[in-house]
Amino acid sequence: MIILQEIQKWSAELPAWQRDAVARLFAKGSLDQSDYDDIYALLKAEHGIADPKGGVARALDASQIAAPAADGKRIQIVAVRDLKHVNALAGDQQLQFAPDGLTVIYGDNGSGKSGYSRVLKRACRARDQRELIHPDARLPAEQTGKAEAIFDVLIDGQPVELKWTDGSVSPEELSSMAIFDAHCARAYLDEEGDFSYSPYGFDILGGLAKLCARMKQLADAEYSASAPNTAAFAHLSSQESAVGKAIAGLSARTKPQDIETLAMLAEDEIARHEALDKTLKEGNPKEKAALLKQRANRFEVLATRLEEKAAIVSDAARDGLKEAIQASNAAKQAAELAATTFKETPGFLPGTGGEAWQVLFEAARTYSSESHPHAAFPNLSPEDQCPLCQQTLADGAARLAAFDAFINEAVEKTAREKKAKAVADYNAIVKADLSIGLDKALKEELQAADKELADVCESFGKTLPERVVLIRAASAPGGDWNAVAPLPDNPAAKLRKMVAGLRAEADALEKATNEKARAALVSEFRELDARVKLAPVKDAVLAAIAAHILQGRLTKCASATKTTAISNKATELSEKVISKDLETALNDEFRRLNVRDLHVCLKPFSVKGKTFYKLALELPGQQRPMTVLSEGEQRAIALASFLAEANLSGGRGGIAFDDPVSSLDHKRRWHVAKRLAEEAAKRQVVIFTHDLYFLCILQQEVKQVGVQMATLSIGRAPSGFGVASEDIPFDGATCSKRAKFLRAMQVNVARAAKNGDDAIAARLTREAYSLLRRTWERGVEEVLFAETVIRFSEGVSTQRLSAVEVSDDDYRAVDAGMTKCSKFSGHDGATSANVPTPTPDDLQADIDAFEMWRKDVVKRQDDVRKRRKQCQLELLAIRFKLAQAGQGLNEKPYSLNVGRTVWHSLSSTV
Repeated sequence: MIILQEIQKWSAELPAWQRDAVARLFAKGSLDQSDYDDIYALLKAEHGIADPKGGVARALDASQIAAPAADGKRIQIVAVRDLKHVNALAGDQQLQFAPDGLTVIYGDNGSGKSGYSRVLKRACRARDQRELIHPDARLPAEQTGKAEAIFDVLIDGQPVELKWTDGSVSPEELSSMAIFDAHCARAYLDEEGDFSYSPYGFDILGGLAKLCARMKQLADAEYSASAPNTAAFAHLSSQESAVGKAIAGLSARTKPQDIETLAMLAEDEIARHEALDKTLKEGNPKEKAALLKQRANRFEVLATRLEEKAAIVSDAARDGLKEAIQASNAAKQAAELAATTFKETPGFLPGTGGEAWQVLFEAARTYSSESHPHAAFPNLSPEDQCPLCQQTLADGAARLAAFDAFINEAVEKTAREKKAKAVADYNAIVKADLSIGLDKALKEELQAADKELADVCESFGKTLPERVVLIRAASAPGGDWNAVAPLPDNPAAKLRKMVAGLRAEADALEKATNEKARAALVSEFRELDARVKLAPVKDAVLAAIAAHILQGRLTKCASATKTTAISNKATELSEKVISKDLETALNDEFRRLNVRDLHVCLKPFSVKGKTFYKLALELPGQQRPMTVLSEGEQRAIALASFLAEANLSGGRGGIAFDDPVSSLDHKRRWHVAKRLAEEAAKRQVVIFTHDLYFLCILQQEVKQVGVQMATLSIGRAPSGFGVASEDIPFDGATCSKRAKFLRAMQVNVARAAKNGDDAIAARLTREAYSLLRRTWERGVEEVLFAETVIRFSEGVSTQRLSAVEVSDDDYRAVDAGMTKCSKFSGHDGATSANVPTPTPDDLQADIDAFEMWRKDVVKRQDDVRKRRKQCQLELLAIRFKLAQAGQGLNEKPYSLNVGRTVWHSLSSTV
């Protein structure tokens, strides 16, 4: 696993898009179009091209790959239990693994086997994790969750409990077990059909280099497709103006704001452009300038009148009058309140203090200045005559002073002042001359210049007197001021703008008569004209700038796809992991798996950053590997590579296989079984399989190697799928386990007979005798002939004959057992002959008979084996003595050294 660990560390320094690619290649092995799209978006985003989907790069984390092999530590997984939310697996199950030797878990399709294998792959950080673990589809969503399990492991013999949860970091210790399955097999074969060998993990570098080439293709293609379109504004580049220079030098460095500024003209600039256009085209500029000035003067006068007349009835004047009237009314009410108290003074005539009285009193004041020049009114003496009645004042002098005090009080005075103000404001509006002086001639002249403006001025002039009528009505008691709407916009401002334009045009016309001044006008017009022409094509210019910017960034994207760093890393890793030991290990594994025509010679070379190690085949005619290697041989190559690397890794962890013989032919299964049995002698080996024949082969091979083999089967039960049992399928069981199975069937037969279910009892009895007949057949192979000859086996194990001895009793026992089984299992028409079905006790007796015979033969075989070993030893002793005497059997000399070696070998064996 050193390669994956190195790549993970190295990838942390890569650009984000390459880190994401490494993570995907690790997870999927190969990339599809969706991956290319996502990674290309990340590449562009890294160089300033926004991703509309907002993709986020991921990275390969150290927790996803197997940890470095622990120095000297031996880690063995002995059980996985308490699984939750793993497909429809029963949650109370415990799948046990033998810590040493071989453990085979058998399960038919749909038994739940794949659920356990997926948990093992994820927990042990297997390379391929594409198969997701789904919760039980039968449960409602609120009752489901993330898959989890408990692993019981031994670390240097000490038991440790490890909890695993899908999606969380898996315990590092579990990664000591290497996992092989069909997906991993593909990682060892070149996907392009070259059958090149790449060490585990090198395919990531190859995939990354291939991705870089694909990314460059995409960037180059998009670069070509995004060429700026200049057709809409190409004509502007030849103009001598700021716009022309900007267009001629258009590039990614051009600031869009500069183009926006050039294309945006203010109203006065537009008017100036039009005026200059007219000016430069005018034939008699002096005469035209004089006419324009006269017109400007008349329009200016009109504008002034509009402003003056509008000010009289403006909203401010309206509001001022409204406020004056309201203030006068309020002051009047206050004065009347004060006069009420004055009027109620005893002895005063009715109306005293009222308006008529006040007029009379003010008249007396005026007259007093003539009649009494010696005294200031009302300070007259009692002897003086009254200015009104001309009688002696007497006590009336004091009354005059009181009357004057009343008149001069603040309330009364304010009332008079407010009224005077209101009257003045009112008269200023209703008596004003509001004619704007827009006679017929001026109107026609204005219409010639701007008909719309002329109409607005005329309409505004009519509005002014109409507004006076409304103000007069609102000023009356109970009048509605809301009826006086706001004054429309005064056209005077537009008139003055027109006046300014006319005078500017006149000024320009006068300048146009001067050669130097005209040149300046021409230059000014050229700049304005270019800007006017730029405005309608501005968007096209901005799009071209964006295209230049995009192309610049795409160029950087293409440059970022260089594979030099990948090639360097591949070379570095090659130096670390490729050695003569690996070459030797591979060739040894090919030989042991019977890929005999294949010989690997590691010859490194690099193509776009991908390092290959071709399998140099020594085949006649230089045939191509893809035309020679069968699917089974390809699978064997994958297995050989996996085992070679596992043995060279230095770790002591176990290895697990998920259907290792898928696609393998009959003969090659034997080679794989033998090789895995041999591997189980060195480390923990776990095999998941649905191939019953392969299970039987493994049973035979482990005996040859002398390795312990634990077998489990998993299947469906009422509690769910994946229910583990030590009972394997009948055809894969040994004779002793078959006898145990038959005893369980006999119990069911006895129960049915006791319950009176004769039909069921008869059927089960016939089925039991059919299986017992197959057990006698198996007994001949396994027991009587000590597996010397096994059906479908590659050959005959003649050495096992050393324990075989067939007696007459064996013949009679086998013949009797097979005859009875055939009689009641339907082979000879027992049903149609109406032969009575044996009783449950009869069935029990026949099963016991088989077991007694089996045990007797096994016991005798031990004696036979020892006796024959002794005979061989004695015979060799005789030969050894003859050799010492210089004479051998058949008058052939025997080597004294050879005889001595064989003697010691046999002695130690016995």
